[in-house]
Amino acid sequence: MIGALTEKIARRIRAEGPLTLAAYMAMALHDPVAGYYARLNPIGAGGDFTTAPEISQIFGELIGLWCAELWQAMGRPDPVILAELGPGRGQLMRDFLRAASSVPGFACAARLYLVETSVILRAEQEKQLREAQPVWVKRIEDLPDGPILLVANEFLDALPIRQFVRGSNHWSERMVALDPEDRLVFVDAPASAAATLMVPGRLRQSEQGAVAEICLPALALAGTLGTRFAREPGAALFIDYGYVDGRPGATLRAIRRHRCVSPLAAPGTADLSAHVDFAAFTEAARASGAEVNGPIAQRRFLSALGAGLRLATLKARATPNQRQALESGLRRLLDPAEMGDLFKVVALVSPGLPPIGFDCSASE
Repeated sequence: MIGALTEKIARRIRAEGPLTLAAYMAMALHDPVAGYYARLNPIGAGGDFTTAPEISQIFGELIGLWCAELWQAMGRPDPVILAELGPGRGQLMRDFLRAASSVPGFACAARLYLVETSVILRAEQEKQLREAQPVWVKRIEDLPDGPILLVANEFLDALPIRQFVRGSNHWSERMVALDPEDRLVFVDAPASAAATLMVPGRLRQSEQGAVAEICLPALALAGTLGTRFAREPGAALFIDYGYVDGRPGATLRAIRRHRCVSPLAAPGTADLSAHVDFAAFTEAARASGAEVNGPIAQRRFLSALGAGLRLATLKARATPNQRQALESGLRRLLDPAEMGDLFKVVALVSPGLPPIGFDCSASE
């Protein structure tokens, strides 16, 4: 099956010519038969990567309380759409709902929607969240209208990107092609004015050899949410790794069994992701009508929500081994040398809606 996907990609290249990196990523990750998310359960110690909800229950609990407070600020709408993009194994939402249910009325008002394409992960989510009666959809466009609270942890980084390389006069697009031995390789298309126009204006004058990445699906998502929040109450919280200064650079990586591998080696067997350009993402959301809060470092956001107090509460009724696990888990989320600074938090909200955990000087 693995070789079959490589050959399927090769056949497409022979028929159409070199593929954009976005087209390659879409096939490698989402081919319905042999794509990464069609075949594997990637999360956890036995998978390829571990996410924050798997590290500490405090992560999902604080996000749940954050959303419940915003629900109150929205006027306690009933019903309210509660949506998660890329819910993984359902752990974040499980912790979320346990904490948010302490706010009177929230659990009854919430209608849970999970945006997920992986059949394997849907099965895991159903085990974790059966009592919440979730509804699964494949696209954000399939979510119903109405007041909405949306969360997305490590979702944007997995969206397909395109890469462009600065030449002497113009930019060229990096593509995936076949070498004379029919192996997948990166090649640069001829430089052109058209390719240059694809590069954000703030990057076009970068030095020769610079690499710029753009993520059109992320920009489209930001625009969709901005338009929605401009016409009806809503908020979206995004937590992901990335940069905020719009700097150029190649960040695409492939992870298999918690180790970096070649992005072109055995497509369908490794997770592909890239750093999020938060400057471009927030610019698109703001231009479409949303108010933007952040990005701020994950450690600052979780600390502002009371991560330390929650840890103390949990430790008070934990065994020694449990206390050690709670402490080490939260430390990993907050430590600047681990996830604390690498991961950023952004909230997109309807105009006038005040989310907690952010302040006017927090962008970094």
